[in-house]
Amino acid sequence: MNKRTTYKKLILKIILLTLTISLSVAFLYAQYMKQNAIEKLTKVDAKKTTQLVFQSLYSAMEKGWNRDDIDKIIHRLNNVDENMIVNIYRGDIVNKQFGIIQKDYEETQKNKLIQQAFKNTEVLNIVDDTAIDYYYPVTAQNECLKCHTQASTGDVLGVINIYYPIKDLKVSLSSIINFFLIFTIVFSIIIFFALFAEFDKYLVRPIKSFINSINTISNEKNIKKRVSLQNNNVEEIDSMQTVFNNMLDSIEFQFYYDSLTSLPNRKKLIEIISEHENGVLIIVDIDKFQEINDLYGDNSGDEILIETAKILKNNIPINGAQLYKLHADEYAIYYPFDLSYNEIEKLTTHISQVIDNTTFEVEGTQIYASVTIGVAYGNLFLLNYADIALKLAKKKKKRFLIYDSNMHIEYEYEQNLYWTKKIKDAINNNMIEPLYQPIVDTQTKQVVKYEALMRMVDRNGEYIAPIHFLELAKKNKLYPELTQIIIEKTFKKFKNFNAQVSINISVEDILNEYIHSIIIEKLHEYKLKDKIVFEILESEGIENYEEVKHFIKEVKKTGAKISIDDFGTGYSNFEYLMKLDVDYIKIDASMIKNIDKNKNSKIVTETIINFAQKMNIKTIAEFVHSKDVYDIVKSLGVDYAQGYYFGEPKKLD
Repeated sequence: MNKRTTYKKLILKIILLTLTISLSVAFLYAQYMKQNAIEKLTKVDAKKTTQLVFQSLYSAMEKGWNRDDIDKIIHRLNNVDENMIVNIYRGDIVNKQFGIIQKDYEETQKNKLIQQAFKNTEVLNIVDDTAIDYYYPVTAQNECLKCHTQASTGDVLGVINIYYPIKDLKVSLSSIINFFLIFTIVFSIIIFFALFAEFDKYLVRPIKSFINSINTISNEKNIKKRVSLQNNNVEEIDSMQTVFNNMLDSIEFQFYYDSLTSLPNRKKLIEIISEHENGVLIIVDIDKFQEINDLYGDNSGDEILIETAKILKNNIPINGAQLYKLHADEYAIYYPFDLSYNEIEKLTTHISQVIDNTTFEVEGTQIYASVTIGVAYGNLFLLNYADIALKLAKKKKKRFLIYDSNMHIEYEYEQNLYWTKKIKDAINNNMIEPLYQPIVDTQTKQVVKYEALMRMVDRNGEYIAPIHFLELAKKNKLYPELTQIIIEKTFKKFKNFNAQVSINISVEDILNEYIHSIIIEKLHEYKLKDKIVFEILESEGIENYEEVKHFIKEVKKTGAKISIDDFGTGYSNFEYLMKLDVDYIKIDASMIKNIDKNKNSKIVTETIINFAQKMNIKTIAEFVHSKDVYDIVKSLGVDYAQGYYFGEPKKLD
C-alpha cells in the first residue's frame, strides 16, 4: 500500500525541498565568490603590497644601503602586522655578482613555488581561508642595470615573498546585488514549478479524476457505482472519496433497504427477481397490524416489525433464500429456484406456527400476532401474483394460498368492484374535476387556449388520471355522467374567462342521446360560441360517419369549433377530414414525443401538416415536452403546441 500524505505535509515538503536546493545553491555560489575573491582580490592586494615593499627596498638600494640595512627594513615591515611575513630571495644573476646568502639559497632550492616565481610567474598560494602565500618576481628594468651590470632587461633578479593574512575581504556590491536578484528570481521559479508539478500531480489531476467519476455516476444514474481513484496518495482526496462513497452507500441503503429493519426492500426484490428465470416468492403479512399500532402505539408496532424480521430470518430453513421488507407490515422471502408444493406448504406452515407461538414483549406488555402468506412461482409478474394470492388468502381467511390463473380473474373482479364504487363515490361527492393545460401559439409562445382534462380527486386531495378509471366507467355505464360533469364545470368556468377551451368527447358521447342533448343545451345556454372546441377522439374510429357529421353541423351553428384528437392513430382517414369540416387537427402524442429522434415520426407529421394547410385546418401538436421538440414542430409549421414544456394541467384562478 502506498504511503499516504497530506496537503500540509506536501506543502511543507515542497518548501523544505526548494529551500534546501536554493540554500545549497546560495552556499555553493558564496563559496565560489569567496574563492574567487581570494584568488583575485587578495592577489591584487598582495601585489600592491609587494610593489610597495619593492619600492621601499629599491629606494634604500639607490641610497647605497647595504644588506644589513635592507634586512632592517624587512624586519620593520614584518613588525607592521604580526601575521604578515616578508621574505626576499636573490636570483642567480644577483648571487653571481653580489654573492650567495646561504639561507635564502637553500630555501630557493627546496621551495618549488619560489622556483616557479623565478620563471617570471606570479604565484598565489592559498594556504587556507585566513592567509595566502604570494610570490612576486622582480624583473630588471633599465634603471636596474646601473647596479646589476650582468643582467639584462626582463631578467628575474629576485623574488619577494609575502605571507599575507586575509581580513575584511572586499567583494563587489554590484556582484552581491546581482547575485541576490538572480537568486530571488531562480528561487521563485523553482518554487513555482515545484508547486505546479506537485499540485498538478497530487491536487489537480486527482480532483479532475474525482469530478469525472462523479459525472459518470450521475450520468449513468448508477448509485451502485463508487468513486475509485487510482494512485491517489493524498489523505484529503482520499477523505473526499471516502465521504462521497459513504454518501452513496447511505443513498443506496435508503433506496434499497428498509430503515427500520435494515432488510432489502421492494426495489431490491424487483431487481433480484429480474435477474432470475424462475423462483418462488413468499409474501408474509402480519394480520391486523394496524390494530396493534392503534392499541399499543407506533413504537410498539416498530418493535414487533423488528422482532418479526429476526424471527423470519432465523426460520428460513432452505439455503439460498433472501428475506425482504416490503411496505407497511409485509415481508417477502425469495428463492431463486423452484420449490415443490410440499416444500412450500411445509415452509409456510412452519413460519405461521413460529409467529403464532411467539410472545412479543414490548414495554412490559405481552402481544400476540399471526400472519397470512401469499405464494407465487415463475418469473413474470411474480410480485403481483404473490400479492394477489395474499389478498385472496386474507379474504378467504386462509393461512396461505399459492397463486393460480383463476385468482387473477377473481382479483380483477374485486378491483373492478373497488374502482366502480370509487367512481360512484366521486360522482356523488363532487370529486370529479377538470384541470386545464395551456396551449400556446408556436410563433409567440403565448397561451391562447386550454384543454380541459378530467381528474378524480381522492381522499388526500391528490388527482387521479382517467387512465385508471375511464375504461371501467365505460363498462359500468358511468362514463356519460363523467362527461356531463366536465362539460358543465368547463362551460361555467369559461363563461367569464377570456380564452378558448377544448373538451374531449368520444363518438360514444355523440351517439348518446342524453349527452348529445346536454351539449346542445349548454351551448345555447352559455352562448360561448367559438370559445368552445370539441375534440373528437379519432383513435376510436369514426365509423358512424353520418351521425358524427350531423353533430358537427349542429354544434358549429352555435359558433363552436371542432377538432380531431389523436390524429395519426386509428384510421387517420384524410377523406373523413375533407367531409367533416373540422377546424383543428391535434397530432397524436406518439408522433410528437420522439419527433426530434425518430425520422419516420417527422415525415408522418410533416404530411399531416401539409394536408391540413391545404385544407385550411389549424394544427396542434400535443406532448411537446422539450425545447428540441418545440423547435421542430415550430419549424414544420404547426400552429399550436401543448405539453409539459409549456405547463402541466392545473386549476385556473
